[in-house]
Amino acid sequence: RNIKVVLDGVFNHSSRGFFFFHDVLENGPHSPWVDWFKIKGWPLSPYNGEFPANYVGWADNRALPVFNHDNPEVREYIMEIAEYWIKFGIDGWRLDVPFEIKVPGFWQEFRDRVKAINPEAYIVGEVWGDSREWLDGTQFDGVMNYLFAAPTIAFTAGDRVDIEQVQDRSYHPYPPLFAAEYATKMQELLQLYPWEIQLTQLNLLASHDTARLISIAGGDIPSVELATLLLLTFPGATSIYYGDEVGLPGRLDPDSRRGFPLEANWNQDILNTHRRLIALRHTYRCLRTGDYQVLYAQAELFVFTRTLDDEKLIIAVNAGTASAKANININWHSQLNKLLYGNAKIEWYGEAETRKLSLNLPPRSGCILGHG
Repeated sequence: RNIKVVLDGVFNHSSRGFFFFHDVLENGPHSPWVDWFKIKGWPLSPYNGEFPANYVGWADNRALPVFNHDNPEVREYIMEIAEYWIKFGIDGWRLDVPFEIKVPGFWQEFRDRVKAINPEAYIVGEVWGDSREWLDGTQFDGVMNYLFAAPTIAFTAGDRVDIEQVQDRSYHPYPPLFAAEYATKMQELLQLYPWEIQLTQLNLLASHDTARLISIAGGDIPSVELATLLLLTFPGATSIYYGDEVGLPGRLDPDSRRGFPLEANWNQDILNTHRRLIALRHTYRCLRTGDYQVLYAQAELFVFTRTLDDEKLIIAVNAGTASAKANININWHSQLNKLLYGNAKIEWYGEAETRKLSLNLPPRSGCILGHG
């Protein structure tokens, strides 16, 4: 089936059930693994919260003892894990909280050793904000692109966002955005990294660390469909969190990690939206690697193009509750008359440099225009 597998590498910390940490619990300062962790005193208390843990746990969680990455043995152990699974046949690594590991050269060595075995291996970091520090070509191929997710949710879900489901997260899908504000954020994002890196970003709308989009949007299905349209027409690698394609709800972790639902509980409309958009992304190369240009962004109507050589598509999203009409100047020699996705009324006027597209888009809907 040509499925590729990317493992989740949690290399900043272990669990307190990890054998090496258990040896420290058993043998104290005499354990050969004592310098693998950040011990602050004795005795250690991994399970009883009435006493200080006496070691560093990730996010002060005593269940997750942090590795001492300054120890060369720890560093080598992690590198050998990375190499082992790449040799075994996995296709890449997703790196958990990699920004927590601050040892100079760590991620550069990680990349070198992974790519030496498989130059095509994909290395993607969990970094929620500006990631230029890690996307310099010597560390990660891409990051989880929450800088795409947050504005896209704020635009498509708007004031439907349930603030409780996004509070205390490291991304900000609120307050509501109008089209012009959304356009600005997308253009700023596309200017943040080189184009080659944009094409390897892991674009997403939800993950195991966030509430699911349908729950963030208070169960509003058009919010999911509009955001999915923007996701599958954006440059980069599309990431669909399991269950989102069938409308699985889920509030903040751990509720966002529910089991996949039985088919009787699938939302067929959301599933069909995903199937149609995925098929279009496979069909049109411009949706994967083509240029992204904003054509129109006013009120709640956002229109942009994806172009690659002679292949051109126009994508429009109306996030408002009323129909949206616009006359858009497009100085293309070719007219796009075929509605590949969605419902809209379209007419073309004029010739060459004076050509205009008249677009009328129903409320809370989107469309894709292509060649007839």
